[in-house]
Amino acid sequence: MFGNLFEEEEEEGLSSTSSKVRLAKGGEEPPPPRGRSNICGIKNQGGTCYLNSLLQTLLFTPEFREELFSLGPEELGCLEDKDKPEAKVRVIPLELQRLFARLLLVDQQSASTADLTDSFGWNSSEGTNQHDVQELNRILFSALEHSLVGTSGRKLIQRLYHGTIVNSIVCKQCGNVSQRQEDFLDLTVCVCAVSSLEEALWNMFVEEELFEGNNLYRCAQCDSLVTAAKSAKLKKLPLFMTMSLLRFSFDFAKFERYKETGRYSFPLTINLRPFCEQIDGEDSDFTYELFSVIIHKGGCYGGHYHVYIRDIDELGQWEPPEEDCKPKTQKKIKEIKESCEPKLQEDDPLSVLTAVIAQESSKSVLLDQLGQKLMNKIGSSWSKKFRKHYGPIGKFLQSNSDVFMLVCNGTRVALKANPPSPVTEPPLPAEEASCDALTAPEPGASEQQEVNQKPQPKPEQGSHWFDLNDSTVTSIRESDIEKQFQGKESAYMLFYRKTQLHRPSEALRNPQYKVPSHLIQMVQDENIKLQQMREEFEATNNTVELHLHLAPWYRLENGALQPICKESNMSTALNFDRRKTVGDLRFTIYQMQELWEGDMALTVAKSLPAGLHLYNTLTDDSVSLYSAGICANTDLFVWNGREVFGATVQTGAEWEPVLLTVVRPFLDEDVEQELENGEERHKSRGGFENGGPGLKREARGFAGGATLGEVKEALGEPTESLLCQEHKEGKGTEHGAGDGGGASGWRVFPPDDMQRTLKQLSLKDGDALLVLEPQSLDSSVFTLNGDVVTVTTPSDCRWLQVDFQPQLKANEDLKEEEIKKVKVPATGNMLLSELKQRAIEELQLQDLPSGAELCLRQVDCTGKLLPPVCEELSVRDAGVRLMTTLTLCPGKGPKASQLFLHFTVGSAPSAGMEMDITVERTCTVKECLKAMLDAVGLDGTGWHLRILDWCEEVGEPLVDEDASLSELKISNGETLVITEGLLPPKGFLKLSVWLYMDPKAIASDFNHTDQSPAGEQMPGAETTDGGHVQSPPFCGENMAELRSVGQVEISDEGTLEDLKTQVLTLPALQDMCVPTSGFLRVWQMEGRRLARILRGLQVTLRKLKLTSGADLCVQFLLKEEDLGPKQVLLNVKMGVPGERCYYPSEELVWDASHDSSPRSLHTCLATHYGLSPDSLLLAKHQPEKHIWEEISSWTQQVSKKKKKKKPESLLGAPFHLKDGDVIGIKNLLIDNNREFVTVEDVQGQQRLREQAEQRRKGGPVAASDGAGQTKCRKPEVPLSISVGEFR
Repeated sequence: MFGNLFEEEEEEGLSSTSSKVRLAKGGEEPPPPRGRSNICGIKNQGGTCYLNSLLQTLLFTPEFREELFSLGPEELGCLEDKDKPEAKVRVIPLELQRLFARLLLVDQQSASTADLTDSFGWNSSEGTNQHDVQELNRILFSALEHSLVGTSGRKLIQRLYHGTIVNSIVCKQCGNVSQRQEDFLDLTVCVCAVSSLEEALWNMFVEEELFEGNNLYRCAQCDSLVTAAKSAKLKKLPLFMTMSLLRFSFDFAKFERYKETGRYSFPLTINLRPFCEQIDGEDSDFTYELFSVIIHKGGCYGGHYHVYIRDIDELGQWEPPEEDCKPKTQKKIKEIKESCEPKLQEDDPLSVLTAVIAQESSKSVLLDQLGQKLMNKIGSSWSKKFRKHYGPIGKFLQSNSDVFMLVCNGTRVALKANPPSPVTEPPLPAEEASCDALTAPEPGASEQQEVNQKPQPKPEQGSHWFDLNDSTVTSIRESDIEKQFQGKESAYMLFYRKTQLHRPSEALRNPQYKVPSHLIQMVQDENIKLQQMREEFEATNNTVELHLHLAPWYRLENGALQPICKESNMSTALNFDRRKTVGDLRFTIYQMQELWEGDMALTVAKSLPAGLHLYNTLTDDSVSLYSAGICANTDLFVWNGREVFGATVQTGAEWEPVLLTVVRPFLDEDVEQELENGEERHKSRGGFENGGPGLKREARGFAGGATLGEVKEALGEPTESLLCQEHKEGKGTEHGAGDGGGASGWRVFPPDDMQRTLKQLSLKDGDALLVLEPQSLDSSVFTLNGDVVTVTTPSDCRWLQVDFQPQLKANEDLKEEEIKKVKVPATGNMLLSELKQRAIEELQLQDLPSGAELCLRQVDCTGKLLPPVCEELSVRDAGVRLMTTLTLCPGKGPKASQLFLHFTVGSAPSAGMEMDITVERTCTVKECLKAMLDAVGLDGTGWHLRILDWCEEVGEPLVDEDASLSELKISNGETLVITEGLLPPKGFLKLSVWLYMDPKAIASDFNHTDQSPAGEQMPGAETTDGGHVQSPPFCGENMAELRSVGQVEISDEGTLEDLKTQVLTLPALQDMCVPTSGFLRVWQMEGRRLARILRGLQVTLRKLKLTSGADLCVQFLLKEEDLGPKQVLLNVKMGVPGERCYYPSEELVWDASHDSSPRSLHTCLATHYGLSPDSLLLAKHQPEKHIWEEISSWTQQVSKKKKKKKPESLLGAPFHLKDGDVIGIKNLLIDNNREFVTVEDVQGQQRLREQAEQRRKGGPVAASDGAGQTKCRKPEVPLSISVGEFR
């Protein structure tokens, strides 16, 4: 019927199946066991939520389930024989039996329907196409009937679901009755213009349809056209009555589907006697009770199904919902804590998610519920608030792995700073007890004891209702069904059973009741296999590898522990179960080290550049390794807890050692003479760091808590020696300071810094520390200028190494000896072209093929080639450091006026897979794109360039195609991505502006605009018959006209105040006098109606979500206005006592920021009119339906015996109050008429009925302007189930 329109709506990649981003070490992860509810869910194959909901309903229909189980293999055959040519195996009922047995008895959180859908003849794509559950209900029943032909169950569907309707036509002339019977398996009831199920049934089976006027009936007995009455009655009632609600309709005016979301109530118990032909008998013959409600969430083009089910046989463990379980004292404490908490930073996703998880009692949240809890916390979804800047929520959790961690097989997320532990965490559901390798909590004995000791809540009689949402099963209250009366998430199918159907006592709480023995044996085997898999998985995934470092193998040196033997690995690997305690680990190590004497301390260690450092010592032997924070690959130092070889070891983060490069002068007399004479001594081989004149460098480690004075003392330096830190912004000399070679600057530490620690001085691994004795400053190598020492590098240290790697053929590996290397003498002023030529000569590369070009490229610390250097520059100007390495590579180096860029097509490149191109700096983006397209052989105009951001992800597009690369600050070596598609429009919005015309001012103020283009009326705003305006800004008597005043173009970074200022410059508005922008109100229009007021003068148009082409309406005010985010502008009008009309409407601003409940609105209006809130009756007008929705103060309707409900918000469902809504008011002190409907409403409802009748008859209906503007949808796929021939 509806094909595959109901496509699954997924939550930002946070489904329970896709959330397991980590593969377990032990292979495939076994399914988790059942949860607290003890009811098994059904896995969603991608779009089979409609199938899951119907299957669960059939499973919890005991009579259907037991009759299906009564069919044995002698009638249905065996699945093992289904491939035999002559065998008649009824695969569908057999697979349905197996699925029901697994759902009842297999200990798993959810079962798979793959085997069942395979028996339907569905391919893999059918599992991702969602269909209508009402259509599936009929097709599945038909398939079962065909599958059971020739068996004792051939009338299974007929016995349980078959009913009969008799249609009668009575001639008003002769009284002749013409009857026709009609069979049904489910009743399709109307939802449109009906408020309840009883009303719909009354219209179907009690109301008569008259054939009169131009629609007469031809009576067979009278043989003429006569007046007649048509009616229908229920003749035979089935045991199970299925009601299909027609939520989806077709708008013939707009030519599109829509979903009826209005309120539609249905009873828990219904008596069908008034709708039956035969009304004799007991009430139990006509009374039905509700036991299943299939719910659809979403619109007519997409959504999700789940089902509310009453557990007839009490197979599940019903528990009160979480909020109902908390004692009043706990709730009071929670309220006090919430009031004392600091204000949540709602713009910081890290703060919001941390708060959401921290407030949970279990200190963890199910991944598939995290998005909903975030929305409950801040009132906005992740996609709307954070996705643009932070990506999907799953990716955000991964990128902040230092804060969050996955637990319980990756199904829950917790905080690393406060992880859930068996000691503090309340008992988890059974499905959460299976935990993954690195982060899952251990299933310890203490936890099991706590579970066993906790008293199980007793389920309330008659309240065994569960929400079965695919794999998730939760307990709900019977009252929760009322929430599905209306809205986008509302009831779609209702299943009733006769009250006279009673269950035997042996069926209660007995899932094996009537299940065949061969199926019981099957599920027992599966449970044994599952238990074995879980035990193996738990053992494998809780075994972590620890690295033990024994104290006798280390000595304390330079503030860190250094291995005695540098050549070999001094750690011992130990595989250990992290569920065991620290005491168990200590005992195991004692057994491994038989010669160990004295105390044994286990301290967490970490390998740092300076050496091994110790942190916290494991002191509590009763704590498990998991609770102690021990994970895989943790380093543990085994010692006596005090010293190593007599040296005291400092532990903790504040004593982390820092590996510094200690630089000392290394000069002789030849260097002095050489510098004075200006001579240069060249050597092609060898270095002088440690073997010749220059600077001698030595790596030394020091404790981070040591002071700079202690460091000087440890170096054995006299007190007058200077300690200097490399000063990268030092002043240059005539040789040139900086990285270009020749000289470098160092900052002298002041005397006060001698008392500060290395941590306080922010010294980190690799930082250089220059040590100078006073006599060193007499050398020409060192110059002291203020607090900066300039070091002039001797000529023997002025060299650059040039490597050349020969081109390899395919499948050839590069050997180290094949790399040619040469050291070329160089200075900071040498041109790189000269350097390259010398390297080519010394490497003897002159015999390369003619035309082969080489360029010089630097290499970063990871070995990646950097962009070629410009050979027109000197070593210093190109930023090349002396005593580093350059590589000769094929290709031509860029000129000073050129850029060397990487580029790729379509997506971010993998390492080394990008292409290179050299372009001029003055080249425009368009020219650069053309050059790249020519290089890869692409043509066409449907491409644009994007820049790769620092996260190695495709970033923003280069919007200005006429700008040069230098203007856009594109630098050498950046990566551009050629992206398919036209360039997104620039950040300027083109907005159409309309003027709100007050009816009283139209004639006087704007007569001069009637002849101008600005006097054009908005399409659809003209007055139609009866004085009704088709698209007024407000509904009611206060009709206003909209006139176009032109268009404005403005940047989306402009503010609302900028927009108002620009609007006032339009020619049609230049004569208007506006003191400030606060006297101008701007509306955003949707579908030619005023939708919302734009708020916040300094808010940018981008944040206001304005898009190019939007329609705006401006309204001039008599007083200044500055509405807050939750201040709603309402049109209120008081009813005229005793009459069906209202006084003229007036604007009222209702502040809903602190309280948006109905009571708050009552109080606001009572204050405005000077009346008591209890004397006012309010209703919201729905102009499209010409009806009024009464707004009652719901807090007064709650019984005192029940807990006080949180007042519902009028800003949410079902009222969704927004700017411009019309609120009708009745003063009950002087007005006894509680009806809000006016004469105009009655006429409007009559017009709607006439249009509906015209559509039903297939006649033409005046289409709205929006007709034909339907969205392109993919072709609808019919639903079918393949059944074999069994006749």
